[in-house]
Amino acid sequence: MTRATTLTHSHEPPADTVTLTYDDRFRRRIALTGDQGTAFLLDLAEATELRAGDRLLLDDGRTIEVRAAPEDLMRATSPDPHHLIRTAWHVGNRHLPCAIHPDHLILRWDHVIADMLEQLGCTVERIEAPFTPEGGAYGHGRTHSHAH
Repeated sequence: MTRATTLTHSHEPPADTVTLTYDDRFRRRIALTGDQGTAFLLDLAEATELRAGDRLLLDDGRTIEVRAAPEDLMRATSPDPHHLIRTAWHVGNRHLPCAIHPDHLILRWDHVIADMLEQLGCTVERIEAPFTPEGGAYGHGRTHSHAH
């Protein structure tokens, strides 16, 4: 099976794309099939956060572009920027992945968290979109241990 062992940059069109959810974009080793049918083994040296637009280099020289799949999410808004900052603190206190924008927060859909956000005074809208939350606190992507 063709293997992808590194990430690369390329201006050439990719041989295929692979569309993955947020959870599926944190990988080290897994058999995948591209959106146009290219089967390959992702075989990285360590677990890596794959971001939309990253290119996987196949051992035959072709590349596969990573795409972020649409997911069931929610957008939390508030007309008061200070209130939105306080809300982001509550979200972070629960260790929830969150994309932070100047005028809204994006989180995975969860009716309990949606209710909490509404109780905190936010307007919550359920949406479907790619999920690309903030990375780890130390600039290394997702933080799964405290070895840092």
